[in-house]
Amino acid sequence: MSINSVSISGNLGRDPELRVTPTGTSVLSLSVAVNDRVRDQQTGEWRDRANWVDVVVFGSRADAIAPFLAKGSKVAVSGRLRWSQWQDKQTGANRSKLEVVAGEVVFLTPQQQPTNQAPQQAPQGRTYAPQATQAAPRPQAAPAYAPPAQGVYDEDIPF
Repeated sequence: MSINSVSISGNLGRDPELRVTPTGTSVLSLSVAVNDRVRDQQTGEWRDRANWVDVVVFGSRADAIAPFLAKGSKVAVSGRLRWSQWQDKQTGANRSKLEVVAGEVVFLTPQQQPTNQAPQQAPQGRTYAPQATQAAPRPQAAPAYAPPAQGVYDEDIPF
């Protein structure tokens, strides 16, 4: 038995690339920076070291999430690992890479909006939805727990 499962979270290092295969399948390519904390041997200080992970998203999900992602967006991705090997056409050298085929992508940057709309920039450079376009508050749902009816006591429970 083998298990092929991976979960990562990090920031996009570049704008995602959306392309369509000759058969019509959408493919979204992402590059996610996942940081490790390492201690500098000379100074003794802790610093972040980025590990770059290639991620691909296929099909209608790729079309749906592409407008909401941009360089710097924080995401969580879960999926499976895939190893690919090919021969470089220019040099003839064999090349390979390990990438994550995403099954789920969760946006962790607050209030994301499609990148083809004019974003409002916050002082830190993050993109937030303009206040004027926010939806009206949703009515609150009934609580999931309702108190028991009168007359129900611990003695009535058979265990």
